Amino acid sequence: MMLVILLAISLPAMAQVRPGDIIGAHNAGRVKGLVSPGVELRVTRGMTLQIVPSERLEWPPPYREATEKYSAQVRLSQDHRSLTGYVAGMPFPFIDPNDPDAGTKIMWNNTFRPTSTDDYDARDFSCISEYEGLNRHYSPIDYYEMGHLASYNLVGRTEVEPTPIDPDFLTNRRYMLMAFYPMLAPESDRGRGFVRVRHSEPEIGDDVWSWNPGDRRVRRLNEAILGTTAGPITWSLDNFQGFAAKNENYTWRFLGEKPMLGSVAAAHVPEVTCATDGGASACPERWEMRRMYIVEGAPRTSRVPEELFGRHIMYVDAEMVSVMYQDFYDRRGVLWKNYVTWMAYRDRPMPDARVAIYPFKRMFQVGASIDDFDGHFASMCYLPAQDTAEHECWYINMGAVDKSFFTVEAMTEAAP
Repeated sequence: MMLVILLAISLPAMAQVRPGDIIGAHNAGRVKGLVSPGVELRVTRGMTLQIVPSERLEWPPPYREATEKYSAQVRLSQDHRSLTGYVAGMPFPFIDPNDPDAGTKIMWNNTFRPTSTDDYDARDFSCISEYEGLNRHYSPIDYYEMGHLASYNLVGRTEVEPTPIDPDFLTNRRYMLMAFYPMLAPESDRGRGFVRVRHSEPEIGDDVWSWNPGDRRVRRLNEAILGTTAGPITWSLDNFQGFAAKNENYTWRFLGEKPMLGSVAAAHVPEVTCATDGGASACPERWEMRRMYIVEGAPRTSRVPEELFGRHIMYVDAEMVSVMYQDFYDRRGVLWKNYVTWMAYRDRPMPDARVAIYPFKRMFQVGASIDDFDGHFASMCYLPAQDTAEHECWYINMGAVDKSFFTVEAMTEAAP
């Protein structure tokens, strides 16, 4: 019944926009109900949307084949939190809106989404942190440049040997390895880095180590604080690519499915700085009508007691099964932050790529932004950076990184 109501409300709203329309602060009301409250607020503050026709997104053939081969054996555990029987592909390709576990299944699909299944290395990208001043104009505060954001999956592998499961998983039960190092700018943070390890057991938290260039020490971080941020740095380790926290730390609830706008066919590489909102986003950029799942996540306080957010509302593209935007609410239920991603669907990350070229189209993240409405800060990230010589940026499922990259030793050796 809830799904029927949502669709009944949303279908008339589709007439509010059509291909060719430019939506901005002057006519932001036209996208009400077609974007999240957080995205709508950003449009009222100047983020501009260029409406284009919708297109169909195909999964990479190896991922589609793995889904067909293995999905029938996947189940949720008895406590309805973790996976059993997962090998590769999408765990739950068919979502029943009446299933009480629909929200949990969608978020597991997001975890093992088709955008990157084996490994990736995003090189030399940048983020600009800004402060909202008078007349809602943002002023740059800091420029951050990162050497690598990389990941290696031990399960769900479809393109790079070993497939579909790395033999190490059978002994160490690690789902994923992630690394974020070294930071290249600003100078005060040069060399900073993080290594993160995710375990398949639901009650074992992520192992996270950081390298601080100031005291040149490795520190072990508490998983419970990974979603927190301070000051103008609005990103956290849990925010990468929409949602990067451990699924089992949250209770998920499916709120419905409806047509909404998303940016999956971005035109610009590198992404452009939005002139109409002071650089808090990428615009004007292409947005199109997509079918979206809406999922609410509430932190399990026993697992993440320091979680600052009362709930997360995810808007997940039903075809790509990736978070397109997220609204963060504080513990009072007040909208606090909004995350938006801009994606591009093509066979290479940029037109003149020489290395990262694929025999099929796949999704590349070309921009991402978080706006803190309470703190009046925003951070816009460019993948690739606008002024770097490394413009291919994304090396997905190419074996560009192996497990040796995801060690404390490798992180500290890479520091300048």
